[in-house]
Amino acid sequence: MISINNLSVEFSAKSLFDNISYVINPRDKIALVGKNGAGKSTMLKIIAGLQRPTSGTVAVPQDVSVCYLPQQMVLEDTLTVKEEVRKAFSRIDSMQEQLDAMSAELAERTDYESQSYHDLIDRMTMLTEQLNMSGSDNCEAEMEKTLIGLGFSRSDFERPTAEFSGGWRMRIELAKLLLQRPDVLLLDEPTNHLDIESIQWLENFLATKAKAVVLVSHDRAFIDNVTNRTIEISLGKIYDYAVNYSHFVVLRQERIEQQMRAWQNQQKQIADTEQFIERFRYKATKAVQVQSRMKQLAKIERIEVDEVDTSRLSLRFPPAPRSGDFPLILEDVGKAYGSHQVFDGCTFTIRRGEKVAFVGKNGEGKSTLVKCIMDEIPYTGTLKVGHNVKIGYFAQNQAQLLDGDISVFDTIDRVAVGDIRLKIRDILGAFMFGGEASDKKVKVLSGGEKTRLAMIRLLLEPVNLLILDEPTNHLDMKTKDILKQAIRDFDGTVIVVSHDREFLDGLVSKVYEFGGGRVRECLGGIYEFLEKKRIDSLQELERNRPAPRPKAEKQDTPDKPKETAPDKPAARLSYAEQREREKTLKKAQKRVDDAENEITRLESEIASIEAEISAGNTTPDIFERHANATKALENAMSLWELAGMELEELKQRYS
Repeated sequence: MISINNLSVEFSAKSLFDNISYVINPRDKIALVGKNGAGKSTMLKIIAGLQRPTSGTVAVPQDVSVCYLPQQMVLEDTLTVKEEVRKAFSRIDSMQEQLDAMSAELAERTDYESQSYHDLIDRMTMLTEQLNMSGSDNCEAEMEKTLIGLGFSRSDFERPTAEFSGGWRMRIELAKLLLQRPDVLLLDEPTNHLDIESIQWLENFLATKAKAVVLVSHDRAFIDNVTNRTIEISLGKIYDYAVNYSHFVVLRQERIEQQMRAWQNQQKQIADTEQFIERFRYKATKAVQVQSRMKQLAKIERIEVDEVDTSRLSLRFPPAPRSGDFPLILEDVGKAYGSHQVFDGCTFTIRRGEKVAFVGKNGEGKSTLVKCIMDEIPYTGTLKVGHNVKIGYFAQNQAQLLDGDISVFDTIDRVAVGDIRLKIRDILGAFMFGGEASDKKVKVLSGGEKTRLAMIRLLLEPVNLLILDEPTNHLDMKTKDILKQAIRDFDGTVIVVSHDREFLDGLVSKVYEFGGGRVRECLGGIYEFLEKKRIDSLQELERNRPAPRPKAEKQDTPDKPKETAPDKPAARLSYAEQREREKTLKKAQKRVDDAENEITRLESEIASIEAEISAGNTTPDIFERHANATKALENAMSLWELAGMELEELKQRYS
């Protein structure tokens, strides 16, 4: 469908892409991956026709529509949300106007037998069919469904776009692109401004309704659920795999290992051949054999091992000074803007060393509560910061606050004090800003590079309470993994505001959900929280189903007990209703059985590990395996309890 041929791009004599070729096919769902600065966003801009390559071509057929969502954009501020999104149907509106004009012309004409009259009817018929195929009768419903799926409420539809933050404006633009149903959808970090529920909705939309998609995202769970092909950009080359990202990581490692083994075997063969030639070069009796070996050596096609990008971030937070046992205590904390109550009655305590997550839809108060903790805005209630607590705060827009006109080195030099100024070059090198990169202007950095630069500020002085507001936005997957490990190793307290499920998994032990003006505490990791939320939603759905209306009864007097009416046979359920109940119960029972099987498996695994330890195996690896298996068992027990509760409630409801 779209063909990229011999594409090369150079910036300041440095090659970004070197003679790249590949094809985007219909229904492809492609994850474009690579480290920050590898050229992922540049590739999308070239495909979208917004940037020209140094050499090579991008062939897009005339009848193929392409839509592009950049990381940042500018919207008009004169329209409402609904009016702005309605632009997605401008092509349909234009076709409808043409059809109306043709209908008016047809009503006035009387030359029924002329060729032009028949041509006009043919054009109207074709245009009517096109309108029917485009689903023009369903535009309003699709628009509402898409906006609600992306987190808007119906009351937002008539609000001016000027009232919304940059993240919500990004959602408006995303809604417009999705509604256009293009043949190829180019998305650059679409999840950066979405909450978990909206991400899950977008996953389902892209997987089931979108045509071809080329996606840049550092949300591993998101791209695994959406994509079926992975293209890695590394050191100017591409590596194309017809699998999702998780399988790509495994296959890529296997490919490198196979290449290395083949290269080593070939090197041994070459060395043996050269040794034979050198040993018998001057012996007449071996001349024929030597000549044969020399020809054999010349014909060998040398194996090359794909060059691997070994540049790696080195990140470790300084040791945390000891704080009090309770770094943060909140009692009935609330925040309102005028008549709008963002949240109220927020009461919880965070202990020293805990790592917790703030999750919830955008606008429900996650970042607002962080600002209350930082004492940046007034609030109601009591909020106590514990003894000797030193806060390190990474704001959501931290990267955008950097001065783009100064260099990377000057950015750090201006905030560093004392002896740390002597180590600026070392720190920048650890963050992959070594050599000439430290002299780059900030404005030419990619989004991920700016985030890394802003992260350095957290390392300039020791803290014991880290508050990270969307720290993974724009970070590539390797850097996210390194940041995640650094937070795990950090011996202080951590609050993470994030929508990245993969990043939060295994990192936090407690989740605080913001929604409906309240903050709810959920013990366990992010997937335990999502599982419980799913079960709660099912239970809420059952509770909200309309019950059969009882017949009117005569009111009993207070001093007269009710007479027990004889039991009436319950109304028989239809066959479809019986099947639906059985299906629901079977699903609930299967979740219980699966959880029990997982518990049995993990208990067996732990017993096996403990047997090894008893036998004298005391390597660090075995203790790490034991800790991981024990944590997995605790999670499995939680899921089993939740599944059992759901099953019991369904049985009671259906009995």
